[in-house]
Amino acid sequence: MSIQVLEIKKMVYLYLVSYGRGKPDEIQYAIGNFLTAIRIQDCNDRNPLIRALAIRTMAYIPLPLVIGSMIEPLRHCLRDQDPYVRKTAAICVAKLYVYDPKLVDKEGFITMLRDLLADSNPTVVANAVAALTEISERSDDIALKLNLGVTNKLIAAMGECSEQIYILDSLLNFVPQTSLDAEGISERILPRLQHANSAVVLTTIKILMYMMNYISDNEFKDRICKKMGPPLVTLLSSGPEVQYVTLRNILLIIQRRPLILRNDVKVFFCKYNDPIYVKLAKLEIMYRLSREENFKPVLAELHEYASEVDIDFVRKAVRTIGRLAIKVPAAANACIKVLLELMESKISYVTQEVVVVVKDIFRRYPNEYENIIPTLCENMDDLAEPEAKAAMVWIIGQYANRIDNSLELLEDLSYSFLEDPVEVQLALLTAVVKLFLQKPDQGKELVSKILKQATEEVDNPDLRDRGFMYWRLLSINAGAAKDIVLSEKPTISTETDKMERGALDQLLLHTATLGSIYHKSPESFIRNTKPKWLADSPALNNASRQALMMNIDDGLPAPLPPGSIAPPPPPRNLEPLDPKASLVNRDDANGLRSPVDEMGRRPHELDDDQEDDARENGNNVDDDDADRDALANERYGDPYANLEQAFGGSSAFSTNSASRTKDGDLIGF
Repeated sequence: MSIQVLEIKKMVYLYLVSYGRGKPDEIQYAIGNFLTAIRIQDCNDRNPLIRALAIRTMAYIPLPLVIGSMIEPLRHCLRDQDPYVRKTAAICVAKLYVYDPKLVDKEGFITMLRDLLADSNPTVVANAVAALTEISERSDDIALKLNLGVTNKLIAAMGECSEQIYILDSLLNFVPQTSLDAEGISERILPRLQHANSAVVLTTIKILMYMMNYISDNEFKDRICKKMGPPLVTLLSSGPEVQYVTLRNILLIIQRRPLILRNDVKVFFCKYNDPIYVKLAKLEIMYRLSREENFKPVLAELHEYASEVDIDFVRKAVRTIGRLAIKVPAAANACIKVLLELMESKISYVTQEVVVVVKDIFRRYPNEYENIIPTLCENMDDLAEPEAKAAMVWIIGQYANRIDNSLELLEDLSYSFLEDPVEVQLALLTAVVKLFLQKPDQGKELVSKILKQATEEVDNPDLRDRGFMYWRLLSINAGAAKDIVLSEKPTISTETDKMERGALDQLLLHTATLGSIYHKSPESFIRNTKPKWLADSPALNNASRQALMMNIDDGLPAPLPPGSIAPPPPPRNLEPLDPKASLVNRDDANGLRSPVDEMGRRPHELDDDQEDDARENGNNVDDDDADRDALANERYGDPYANLEQAFGGSSAFSTNSASRTKDGDLIGF
């Protein structure tokens, strides 16, 4: 274009790009007059800014006419004498790959990008790396792999350019073959921890965490861990948004390398002006870093948090106190004391959270803190939330033989059984059965009432099935029921809080990305994203290799080098379905149920119209149902048979006090 003023030329180019994005169908009419001028004049202009601006404008207009016209100018710009033009052209190759991958490969632009990795200008190298990384993530056939020589050149160029994150991210494509290679790379990037940019610091930590999987010298790894701690602490003095990103990454890092911040738990104590999302993230890290040596200041801090105004924060603080008691046995007594003090406040939501965590403490330390049960029972009227109410019901049922008025407590709760949430109903059903097994004389009437309601008046299938299970178990063998229901439960631990090693190693490869904030692999929430795994090599330590093998044993895709993509699973050989074959219920192979037809009916079942016709003809459909029920009882057994044995010969189920109706229902409970 014959526009001499650079600012006006930029505005015209910007207009073309914006118009092309907003109205791609109409831009072709506007671009025709400018395309020749851009390709012939501006791409060959003496000013490098204009040459770069021209090739960038063409790359941002996704029209076949423009793409075809920019091939030769792009090739010339990749070899331009000015580094600014070369680095702009490198980014344009990645942009062109989005529109037409085959064209980029056919014209040899990938090879030209690889040649730019040896460019003398660090900025050109950084942009070439960024373009190759973008292309490798989009392509199934192209993978960026770096050898030791190229990696050292990239690190050398990193100190002289501003695009350091691109180069640091590309180091994930280097797989150390010896421990010395990993140590050398780690030593060279350690100075990046002192960078003022938080993204550079977090990306450097990601590379160091990656390299430590290939380092065998434990002393060297400990030295790196100690150097990684202060930069992370420094990032916590930034704004709340940067703090939150840092905290979410720290939560992953300390699970893999707790030594990094082992002695810095006080850094994560909450400030009065922290946003709630920052406070909640700090609470989790405080719990992760707590141990026998430092639990006292942590517990004192949590006690203060439990008296805050924010309800969600208070709930999380109380839960953290309970988790601390489970994780650190030496802190259990102190945690119980703090929880009892919190209950004295008579604040409803605090009391309910205390009951929930005390239940878990009972499971972790059975037969140790039963003396606090009376205090819990005194606050039953404050329990309105389903989780807290279910926890209290579990405590009463578990320790029914040690609570004198356990029957009265469960009877009071049973009055609202049908209106309670399913969580409370399930807990109450199990608690009533436990009460009967521990106190048969007192619990026989209550258990029969709850079982009848659970099996006949409740629509939830889980609750109804559990009721039938308990009923039949008690009917067949009460002694076996006692051994099963009252069996000694395994104690809970904090091991379930830890992330699986293979998943943790995979997430650490996404440090400083959205994956590290969500704690999910990017392929689970971003389409067409390649999974990243630790690449196997002779230098990979045994623990990481075992985690990779576990992924293979679990049926997950085999770990591949970073930047590569897992092959699709082989197709299954499925037998063709016979369209004339009748539909059969899944259980029919075991002889439990009969086939069903295309309408979902079994051979003996009638639809609504057939039932109406049968009644008009004088046939008794109900009698047919009764005959089928009798046949089923003969085949599978009467579910209500031998009920008098369920409770040790209790008269509550004797034939004198309970009579059977024609349909098998029980009356006279």
